[in-house]
Amino acid sequence: MRRAMRGWAVRFCFAGWMLFVNGTVHGQEQSKELPNAPLAQSAKANAAADIDVTWKNLPKRFLHDEKEIWLFPTRLAKGHYWIPTLAVTGVTAGLIVADPHAMPYFRTHASNWDDFNDAFDGPITSAEIVLVPVAFLAVGQIRHDPYATKTALLSGEAYADAAVIDLAIKAVTRRKRPTDVAAGQPYNDTFFNGGKSPFKGSSFPSGQAIGAFSIATIVARRYGHHKWVPWVAYGGATLISLSRVTTRAHFPSDILLGAALGYSIARFQVLQH
Repeated sequence: MRRAMRGWAVRFCFAGWMLFVNGTVHGQEQSKELPNAPLAQSAKANAAADIDVTWKNLPKRFLHDEKEIWLFPTRLAKGHYWIPTLAVTGVTAGLIVADPHAMPYFRTHASNWDDFNDAFDGPITSAEIVLVPVAFLAVGQIRHDPYATKTALLSGEAYADAAVIDLAIKAVTRRKRPTDVAAGQPYNDTFFNGGKSPFKGSSFPSGQAIGAFSIATIVARRYGHHKWVPWVAYGGATLISLSRVTTRAHFPSDILLGAALGYSIARFQVLQH
């Protein structure tokens, strides 16, 4: 039964994303009638006016992004961006305090989430995240649509930027995953107590949340003239992120920080490069 549901979920997600990409790209043909449409003139003219991202300059953009991201504390030192930084830090800290009280529910009621977890398990959600830029790239090449191709490149750039930050924080915090806490044991003292590998044994922040929201933000911002696109993009990223809590792969605080980082990196660094 679970194997059948996994197969159904993969087919459904693939079909949904292809419909999503096809609909957004096809919708550019009628974009003159929409407010703030990215393609109000010819594709060539808009490609020239669009963000300058190509396969050739992508590595340079990535290195520039990383430099700016790691130098962010210098901006704080100059008095900038304190309100959003304190907001994210405060909410994350509050969730860290609440994590030991929230996670026992998902341990004792795991069976209630079986269907949801089968449809959004780790391999499926990872495939969904990767499928988005791949689909945009394919559509861009097939239809000779530079806007879609650049969306794919920007999504890949945002994902790579976010992955580096994610792994760096994981390597420092080494937080134990909820599934690694023995049955009947409390969820306290999880930081600096996980595996030595940031790839598997570290929970904070959530890699899938930061990846999902980085790509969702690129898509939502570039195709936001279609009002339903942000709902689909952010809604899908939210479901993927929540599934990491219900499967007990991450704590709620891991998800919150991952989502905030993914959104911030994509919107304020990649899109404003």
